[in-house]
Amino acid sequence: MTTALSQAQREMAAYLRDPDGFSPPAGIEQRRLRIYRDLVYRNIEGFISSAFPILRGLYTDEAWEGRVRAFIQTHRCKTPLFLQISEEFLAFMQTLPNTELRPFEAELAHYEWLELAVDVAEGDVPGIWRPEEEVGLTAIEAGFSTTARLGSYVFAVHRIGGSYQPDEAGDPSFLLVYRDRENRVQFMELSPGSARLIQEVRDGADSSVAALLNRLASEWGMASEQLLEFGWTQLKEFNEAGIIALKSSAV
Repeated sequence: MTTALSQAQREMAAYLRDPDGFSPPAGIEQRRLRIYRDLVYRNIEGFISSAFPILRGLYTDEAWEGRVRAFIQTHRCKTPLFLQISEEFLAFMQTLPNTELRPFEAELAHYEWLELAVDVAEGDVPGIWRPEEEVGLTAIEAGFSTTARLGSYVFAVHRIGGSYQPDEAGDPSFLLVYRDRENRVQFMELSPGSARLIQEVRDGADSSVAALLNRLASEWGMASEQLLEFGWTQLKEFNEAGIIALKSSAV
């Protein structure tokens, strides 16, 4: 009984994923099969379109349906959660050969996915740095917010739309996507230096703000004094925006 049921479920799933490539299960009327087919496609397509509105707008209805159906037919999702369908679609887009995509599409999809990832990210926006007493930079630690993401792209993905679809890569774009203090998703374009600062906070070993900025000064061939004041000012600005958490490590 269990084997027969499992076989019937596999046949139904295969047919619903790819109605043109698999025969319909026996014993189910066509009207019901059509309802099931439409529900599967419309639910998945709805999640994808809402997560990638700019990308969707660059496709004709026919081309978009073909892209979504190819995703349903060929991609093996690693999660049953509807909320993660957009991440699975992103993974699917990143596996497609360049000949099937416009040059910027994979990066645009990633940027749009970042917005959703930030919107649903767990955790709170970091509090504003208000120390009870003055402490030195050696006694302050910086951490990257769980409600922020940093993306780097060779296309200006934040400008892509109906009137701007570049064929060739340009200067690198560094985009910070984050939740502000009203829990609205925002983005900020960064200079290469500011992006490197954020990256060091995000990926660097646990250390003080002073150590962090000294590492960057050494990396850039600058005197520490040149960077400490500017870097600390920028870290406080990122903290005000809700991107960086600052805390005192002084005992």
